[in-house]
Amino acid sequence: MCGICGIYHRDPSAAVSRETLRAMIARLRHRGPDDAGTFLRGELPAAGGPGDTAGTSLAGPASRATPGLNVGLGMARLSIIDVMGGHQPMSNEDGSVWVVFNGEVYNFRELKGELLERGHAFRSHADTEVIVHLYEELGERVVERLHGMFAFALWDERREQLLLARDRLGKKPLVYHDDGARIAFASELQALLEAPGITRAVSPEALDLYLTYQYVPAPLTIFEGIRKLPPAHYLVASKGGTRIERYWDLPTAVGGASLPRASDASASPACLRERLDAAVKMRLVSDVPLGAFLSGGIDSTIVVGLMARHMREPVKTFSIGFGQPKYDELSYARLAAERFGTDHHEFVVEPKAIEVLPLLVRHYGEPFADSSAIPTYYLAQKTREHVTVALSGDGGDEGFGGYERYAAMALGARYDALPRPLRCVVRGLARALFGRVSTAEPKSRGRRLRRFVEALSLPQVERYVQWIAYFKQADKGELYTGAFAERLGRDISDFQFPISDLGLKSAIGNRQSAMAADAAARYLAAEFAKAGGLDAAAATARVDAATYLPNDILTKVDIASMANSLEVRCPFLEPDVLGFGLSLPTRLKLGRLGISTKKFLRAAFADLLPPAIRTRGKMGFGVPIAHWLRGELRDYARCILLSPECLARGYFREETVRRLLDEHQSSRADHADRLWALLNLELWHREFLP
Repeated sequence: MCGICGIYHRDPSAAVSRETLRAMIARLRHRGPDDAGTFLRGELPAAGGPGDTAGTSLAGPASRATPGLNVGLGMARLSIIDVMGGHQPMSNEDGSVWVVFNGEVYNFRELKGELLERGHAFRSHADTEVIVHLYEELGERVVERLHGMFAFALWDERREQLLLARDRLGKKPLVYHDDGARIAFASELQALLEAPGITRAVSPEALDLYLTYQYVPAPLTIFEGIRKLPPAHYLVASKGGTRIERYWDLPTAVGGASLPRASDASASPACLRERLDAAVKMRLVSDVPLGAFLSGGIDSTIVVGLMARHMREPVKTFSIGFGQPKYDELSYARLAAERFGTDHHEFVVEPKAIEVLPLLVRHYGEPFADSSAIPTYYLAQKTREHVTVALSGDGGDEGFGGYERYAAMALGARYDALPRPLRCVVRGLARALFGRVSTAEPKSRGRRLRRFVEALSLPQVERYVQWIAYFKQADKGELYTGAFAERLGRDISDFQFPISDLGLKSAIGNRQSAMAADAAARYLAAEFAKAGGLDAAAATARVDAATYLPNDILTKVDIASMANSLEVRCPFLEPDVLGFGLSLPTRLKLGRLGISTKKFLRAAFADLLPPAIRTRGKMGFGVPIAHWLRGELRDYARCILLSPECLARGYFREETVRRLLDEHQSSRADHADRLWALLNLELWHREFLP
C-alpha cells in the first residue's frame, strides 16, 4: 500500500525536477511511511538521495542525449509484502519498463508462476514486480489479469508512453492533470498540487454535484483542469496525445453468461460461500500483522467468521463506539467476537469535531460530506496501533440488497404500474398519513416515509435523486446567489458530462425538462441507462455500485485509513463476489414482498451469524452531527458559515444559510446533512484556497 505520483512532459527537452517529485512524495508520506523512491529518466541518482533511481539503462549511464529528463515517478511505501525487497520504483531487467504501484494484487503468486514458466526473472517477492513482467507479455491488457485493488503508473521506454491504471471498483484513487504538454498525477489531490503550474480554480459543476451527493463524482474533481481516472479505466499518454479506455464493467443483466440465474445451481448459497471464502482467503496474505474491522453488522461478521476458519491464531478484531446508544453497535460486535473467539479490541471515543474536521478536510483534498468519515478515521487510528492490515465488510450492501432504498425503488415501481386513477388515490392517502410527519428528527422512520411519498410522482431517476440528495434542485434555487446560479446555468447548458457516452442521451432523449438541465440527475441517468434491462431495485443497486460505492464509500475508507497508514481489504469487493450479488434476482435479495434486506446473504451464512445479528436491520456507521450542530458545533458553524469570508465567495444567499442554521438549531427542522456539507465546503476553501 503506497502513495504514487509523477510527471510526464511530452517535449523530451523539458525536465522533471527531482525536488518537485520529493515535494509530491512528502504530501503522501502518511500513505507510505516505511520507504520512498523516485525514478527520473536519464539522470543519475542524486548524491545521498535514498531511494532515488536512475533511468539510464538503455542509453548508458553517461548519456545525456537520450533518454531525456522528461519523465519522473515517485512513491511512498507502506511495506506489506516482501518488506525488505519490495522497494519502488521497480523495473524489468533492462530498465525499459518502470512502475510505481499502490495497492495489492491478490493473484500475484499465480501470475508469477506463469511468468517464471515463460522465462521471466524476478528479483523480489513483491506483487509489484508481477506488473512489470506481465506488462512485457500483455502491454495495456495487463490490467485484465490483475485481481486486487490498485492504482499504478508505468513508463514504457521503448514505446515512450505512460500508462496509468485503476482497479475495477475504484478502491485505490488516482488523480491527474493533463494540459496537452504535460501530465502530472498522484494518489491524492494535495500531492498533485505540488506540481508547478496547476491552477486552483473551483469547478462550478463539481460544487453543484457535491451539494447533491456529498461527494464530487469521478471523473470530476473540485478543481477545473484536474480529473479522477474512473474505476476500471486506464490512460495511455504519449507524444501523440492521451487515450482513456474502459477495460471492465459491472453486470448489466440478471443471469446471462457466467452469471447466476434464479433456477441455476450457480445461484445457490453454496456458490456464494465458495466465492466469498476464496476472496477472504486471498486477502490474508501479508508479511505484517493483520486483523479486521468488526461492527457487529452482517457483512463484517461474515468476513470475520471466514477469516477465523483460515487463521491459526485468533483474529484480531476492532470496534469503535461513541457512548450514544443510537450510534453504538458495540454490543453486537461483542456477540460476533465471542462467537468466533477473536482477540477483540473495543474503543470508546468522544469525537472532537472541531479538532478532527480540519484534519479530515486536509486529507480528503476536496469537499467530502459523508459524516461517517469521522468514525472511520477514529477506527483506523485505533486499529493501526495493533495491525497494519484490516479486512472490512464494505460492498455487501450494494451487492446483496442492504439499503432500504432498494425496497423503496421496488415499491415505487409497483406504484408506477398502477392505473393512473389508483395512483392518485394511493398518493393522496400516503400524503394524508405522512405529509405532516416532523422533519426535525434525524434517522426517524416517519421522516423516511415522508421523503418516499414526496417523490412518488417523479420518474425513476429523478425519484432516486430526490431520495438521496442533500440539496435538491429546488433547494439550490433558494441557496445560490443570482450570480452563481447564472454562472452555473450557463456552464451546465454547455456542459457535457464526461460519461455521457455511456448512454446518457438515450436516457433523457430530447425531453426538455428540469432533469435535462440538472447535472446531478444527468449523472445518474447515464448509469441508469446502462441498467435499462434490470428491474428498479436491481438497477439502483448497480447504479450505486458504479457511483456511490467508489465515489463515497471507498473514498471515505481509503483516505481515512491511509491517513493512519492502515491498509484496508474488502472481500465483498472481489468482482466475482460483487458481480454474483448484483446478478441475483431481486426477489432472492429482498424477498417476494420486496421489503427485506440481504435475505440471500443472511440465509447463505446463517451458520456464521449469531441470531441477534442475523435478524437485525442496518444501523449505519454514523455520528450525531444533528446534535453537534445544536451543541458543540452550534457557535462554530454559525461563525464559519455566516462569516464575511464565506459569504464573499458569492455562492450562497446569506438569508438562506441563516434560515437553515436557525431552523436546525431551534429544532424546527433537521438540516444537519446540509449544514455539514456547507461547513465542509467552507473549511476546504480555507485549507486549499487561502
